[in-house]
Amino acid sequence: MRRGFALLPVLWLVACGGSGDSGSSGNETPPPPPATVAAVTHDFGEYTLDPGQEVSSQCVAWTLGNEKSLYVSTVTLSNGGAYHHSNWFVVPEDRYPGPDGFFRCSERDFDEVASAVAGTVIFAQSTQSQIEEQKLATGAVIKIPPRHKVVAGIHLLNPTARTHTTALRMSLGLVHPKDVKVVLAPFRLSYLDLDIPPRSEAHFTSDCDLASVYEQAAKKPFDLKLYWVLPHYHYLGNHFRVSVIGGPRDGEVIHGLDTFNAEANGKALDPPLDLTGARGLRFTCGYGNPRDESVGWGIGDQEMCVMLGFADSAVLMDASMVDGNQVVGVEEGIVKNTGPCTGIGLPKNAAQTMPSQEEIEAALYVPESDAGEIPPALTCVDASSTGLSEPPVTLTSIRETVFDGGCTFQACHDAQAPAGNLDLTGDVHAALVNQPVVTAATDLPRVQPGDPEGSWLYQLLSKCEPRDDAGRVLAHMPRNSPTLLDPAVVAKIRAWIEGGALPN
Repeated sequence: MRRGFALLPVLWLVACGGSGDSGSSGNETPPPPPATVAAVTHDFGEYTLDPGQEVSSQCVAWTLGNEKSLYVSTVTLSNGGAYHHSNWFVVPEDRYPGPDGFFRCSERDFDEVASAVAGTVIFAQSTQSQIEEQKLATGAVIKIPPRHKVVAGIHLLNPTARTHTTALRMSLGLVHPKDVKVVLAPFRLSYLDLDIPPRSEAHFTSDCDLASVYEQAAKKPFDLKLYWVLPHYHYLGNHFRVSVIGGPRDGEVIHGLDTFNAEANGKALDPPLDLTGARGLRFTCGYGNPRDESVGWGIGDQEMCVMLGFADSAVLMDASMVDGNQVVGVEEGIVKNTGPCTGIGLPKNAAQTMPSQEEIEAALYVPESDAGEIPPALTCVDASSTGLSEPPVTLTSIRETVFDGGCTFQACHDAQAPAGNLDLTGDVHAALVNQPVVTAATDLPRVQPGDPEGSWLYQLLSKCEPRDDAGRVLAHMPRNSPTLLDPAVVAKIRAWIEGGALPN
């Protein structure tokens, strides 16, 4: 269900230094210097999902209306939950014709590889991340040529037992063309032939010879410099590594994770990693599968293994382990898998060039907009202590509408590696009521029956900036969310605690 697609682009122009009005008197404050940075922010509106609903067929578009090129150094994406993943591109505005907002991808023949070739990749969302900033090294940018639009394939998932209305907002941080040192190109690594055995841990590794792909497409020696890496796997993922193959940095680990936490997991490399002399990259995705059946590649309860990179590169590269997975042994209880990586290389779009001298000498260009100001991310507001609660006020309902979706599904408080030693998949009442807090300097228990303000759980869920006994601000819950939960849900938790925090 869709509703309220507010198309609200806004321009925030930030001058670098100086203020005051110009005038004729030598004693008056001089005018500020020309702006060298700005931001363009867009609110895509709301999307409503039914309980348990999954949507993988939707796309979304935002026409920028830019008459000149834009040079993007930072991308910020924020959402109100249920955005499982999204891949973002810029393409000519006449591609995928139709109104802005949400649309069914198949109705406009949306294709990710075709989008990357027609324009470029601009951003990819970490799995289930609700607020994320992709900030590139100084001078590194993604270029949006004139008359282009932003388009994305989105995957939404509502794992809770209640209807969920979510929001989506994107902000592009622009820099002046004179400050651009390199226009980046995307590349992707994927391990498609996943077969994660039941009741086991498994690692999947592939060596990608990017040098051969690069040299064949670019007709020159491999000289890629890496600026950004972002891994992508789902709930079962518990391990990621990408490292250098060959050359003076052979074996050097570029990025690694040992959990899944719904955080923003991209990594900027500043200074960039120079792969000159290397042959490519080795990447590994690891999973813990507690189920009684095997898990393969796919959406929903299946898994993926992908890495997006941005690099100073003459070509676009897409390298994948498509088939031929082999089990090569078991080490420390982990099933080790490997398979061959094959790749393709395509020249960068002809529009992906460095700024012209005319752009460098001109003032910073920002597209026109008549919209009012909106912040670059969704705004957090403390929950009211008098808000109406959503019935029924029971622990069972709280578990189904809050914990199962926002706490255990995001792998923070599950049985495998519970954050703060809080497992919300078992006896939730015993885990919460009158239990000490181990992740904050507070004497408050997790839940004090009859006293919401004296319950640390309620502090984390009702305040944007909860404070411990020393006055230090801690992160509110849900984790990595720009906002709190629906006020009616927070009020339900308050009412349950006020009613004695019963095991009902």
